[in-house]
Amino acid sequence: MQKKKTVLDFMQMKKKGEPVAWITAYDFPTASFAQQAGMDMVLVGDSLGMVVLGYKSTIPVTMEDCISHCKAVRRGAPDTWIIGDMPFMSYQKSDEQAVENAGRFLKEADVDCIKLEGGRRVASRIRSITDAGILVMGHIGLTPQSSGQLGGFKAQGRDVKSARETILDALAVQEAGAYALLVEAIPPELTAFLTKKLHIPVYSIGAGFCDGQLLISGDMLGLFQIFTPKFVKKYADVADVSIRAFKEYIQDVKSGRFPQDEHVYHITDPMEVFEELFKEFE
Repeated sequence: MQKKKTVLDFMQMKKKGEPVAWITAYDFPTASFAQQAGMDMVLVGDSLGMVVLGYKSTIPVTMEDCISHCKAVRRGAPDTWIIGDMPFMSYQKSDEQAVENAGRFLKEADVDCIKLEGGRRVASRIRSITDAGILVMGHIGLTPQSSGQLGGFKAQGRDVKSARETILDALAVQEAGAYALLVEAIPPELTAFLTKKLHIPVYSIGAGFCDGQLLISGDMLGLFQIFTPKFVKKYADVADVSIRAFKEYIQDVKSGRFPQDEHVYHITDPMEVFEELFKEFE
């Protein structure tokens, strides 16, 4: 059984140059596998909207969706640092709303911290949540909840203006009290700069080397087939294995190869049981 890491461990890992390895998980078995593998932490991302629930974006995901999946992940990985992702419109209205919903993640789902998207525009939200005693991870760069304003799922920070905006957002997130920052789909040169500039850990999803790497489990396992981002490395093709297994099962059922004798439960003394039953129901 592994010992669950703490926020102090993650700070020490940054100082020592030891990268953090983490993935998203949305259910009990995936979380269990991640813990058994020794994953440093797990994010229950609002990406579950696309990867698990089949939506076209993360926008329809609700607090109830996120909390339910966080509970399942916590049951699967009781000794792993778990991050709950605040869904769209769970923190945008006010600081008070943000604190209330962040608290729900801790009280109802037993997560260790929450993550929310945005830089300077959510600085007051981050500050209010941290003032309430809840750890916050920031998320800047490509922020899926506001992808419409960004012109779609496009990399950020690739020119002087956009890079400056990204740096200002990162500094604002740190100043507001976040304990860590996730940067998504920005150039590796900008990520390297932020990693050196900030005293909090900087983690990457599609943003090059820094203090740690995140991948969506459905992408790295080959479960999500609609599209695969450029930055993903596939470590398995579970979809192909599953489809082949389903096809074999269908063929076995159609041909009568399944079930066989070893797949059923026999009566201990069928003659005695059925002789009595046949008499009763004749």
